[in-house]
Amino acid sequence: MSSSKDADPTLGYLTRKDAEVKLPRPTRVKNKTPAPIQITAEQILREARERQEAEIRPPKQKITDPTELADYRLRKRKEFEDLIRRVRWNVSVWIKYAQWEESQKDFNRARSVWERALEVDYRNHTLWLKYAEVEMKNKFINHARNVWDRAVTLLPRVDQLWYKYIHMEEMLGNVAGARQVFERWMGWMPDQQGWLSYIKFELRYNEVERARGIFERFVQCHPKVGAWIRFAKFEMKNGEIGKARNVYERAVEKLADDEEAEQLFVAFAEFEERCKETERARCIYKFSLDHIPKGRAEDLYRKFVAFEKQYGDKEGIEDAIVGKRRFQYEEEVRKNPLNYDSWFDYIRLEETAGNKERIREVYERAISNVPPAEEKRYWQRYIYLWINYALYEELDAADVERTRDVYRECLNLIPHAKFSFAKIWLLAAQFEIRQLNLNGARQILGNAIGRAPKDKIFKKYIEIELQLGNIDRCRKLYEKYLVWSPENCYAWSKYAELERSLCETERARSIFELAIAQPALDMPELLWKAYIDFEISEHEFERTRELYERLLDRTKHLKVWISYAKYEASAMEDDSQLPELPEDKVQEYLHARKQQCIQQARRVFEKAITYYRNSAPELKEERAMLLEEWLNMETSFGELGDVSLVQSKLPKKLKKRRQIASEDGPAGFEEYIDYLFPEETQTTNLKILEAAYRWKKQKVDDN
Repeated sequence: MSSSKDADPTLGYLTRKDAEVKLPRPTRVKNKTPAPIQITAEQILREARERQEAEIRPPKQKITDPTELADYRLRKRKEFEDLIRRVRWNVSVWIKYAQWEESQKDFNRARSVWERALEVDYRNHTLWLKYAEVEMKNKFINHARNVWDRAVTLLPRVDQLWYKYIHMEEMLGNVAGARQVFERWMGWMPDQQGWLSYIKFELRYNEVERARGIFERFVQCHPKVGAWIRFAKFEMKNGEIGKARNVYERAVEKLADDEEAEQLFVAFAEFEERCKETERARCIYKFSLDHIPKGRAEDLYRKFVAFEKQYGDKEGIEDAIVGKRRFQYEEEVRKNPLNYDSWFDYIRLEETAGNKERIREVYERAISNVPPAEEKRYWQRYIYLWINYALYEELDAADVERTRDVYRECLNLIPHAKFSFAKIWLLAAQFEIRQLNLNGARQILGNAIGRAPKDKIFKKYIEIELQLGNIDRCRKLYEKYLVWSPENCYAWSKYAELERSLCETERARSIFELAIAQPALDMPELLWKAYIDFEISEHEFERTRELYERLLDRTKHLKVWISYAKYEASAMEDDSQLPELPEDKVQEYLHARKQQCIQQARRVFEKAITYYRNSAPELKEERAMLLEEWLNMETSFGELGDVSLVQSKLPKKLKKRRQIASEDGPAGFEEYIDYLFPEETQTTNLKILEAAYRWKKQKVDDN
């Protein structure tokens, strides 16, 4: 049972006890007092070094007799042969074996070992190098030449073998042989360094024509910018300016579109600059800037600016600086073509330069970067590219047809079903008006109303027709405006204002009636105010009073009550409906009418106070403000006013504290102003008396 408990399926047939690591028991230190003589770490290390035993080395053997030598050689060869049988592919064993045979001056045996090693791995160029070095060191020149010849035949792509072979021939003074080896090597089309080594070899022996021929073959084998520049510098060094220029021109013909063409043009321009050919250098810079992509011409721009500062006039320097800034903007728009701010800066730069074709090209490139998403926020900056383009064509280029095309293309591009820009429609219409094309402007604005109606478009269209005196068109436009947006109080007011300006009072009144009958309005207070002001201006006092009553049926706002009361009070100042009376009767009539108006105003205030007291007792502040307005009005009436009517109704101001409630519970207290009205004071006094009576009764019961 115990064995089954200790068994673990992961341990196989072992138990946990068998698998436990048995550690030695820790030694218990009985005496923990410090020793009288303390030993340092330095002393321990020194004693360990002194007690080290000397290294055991094999004894040196001295061979004094040919028999012993033969025996030693036999033993060593047997060891090497046994080692080779075990590790045949280990090159270092073969090298040690061959070098040992060489040390014994048995060169035939050494060559035999090298040849056997090459049979095992002839692709290992280290073997060939060691083999040839042994032959060269022991001055077996023909043997060494034979080894090099075989090596470069078998491994023609190992440059080190060729270099060593050529170096040996050159050290021996065999220039023709070295040249022959170079020619064999060049047949394999090595890298640039091989060709340059051949050229340097010829120049060491002053063979300039041969070097020139090698350069011709070099640039054909490696048609790279660096190769052509080296060729041109070689000609320049030898004083052949015409040939150097010819080399540069041939290079430009072949490599004008190469990725490294910038280096070629810079070198060509600097060459012409050194030759004092300033105009040639300037032409090269300008040609290169026109042909090389802007992203690869950073160094070229910097060199061109420095060149113009050194040799150019003011105009040339400005042109170079513009070119440098142009390069910077090209880099920015290349990284992020949807960064419209960069396009604006780039266009502004080109407009200062004044090249029409280039300006149009930049505008076309800019507007081709349409925002990827059909959301208005992405188009708000983009649309100004079109606006600026159209304004440039109209104002600077003075090309009417191109301006019209720009507006047309822009309006076709905008997805009007999702969103639109009133600014574009209006700018296009105003442009047509400036060209005296009224029908074209009407057509554009009509399309705008049909496809993407907006407040701005309606307002501007109505304004244009009103300036032209087309009243019927204005009425039709207002009707369409109100059909599209029946809740727009501004449109209703302006329509009624138009009719009133035409002395169409009944039409204006009908429009106001239709407006206030709408189920939803965006700013009804403005509409009601306009209607009331209209009736007051027409001296229709009964209609105005009726309007105020209708408005109070809809809302009991404080401002409505105050406005109504002020209207009633102001009616006494109107002399338009004064009847024809004798002079002695006029003053009596005016006095009676003033009293009547004051009574009407008081009636409105009383009605308002009654509403706030009975229907909205919580609106104490509004009620207090209403009473203050009434008091001010009574004061303004002078002798006819009665301030005591209001003073008895004025409340007392009380400063109180209340708890501030928050999501986490009470958050302190705040002070506020409360109003205590006269009728509430009596109630409060009664409550205090009741509370005192209850307290007295409770005290008697306790006793």
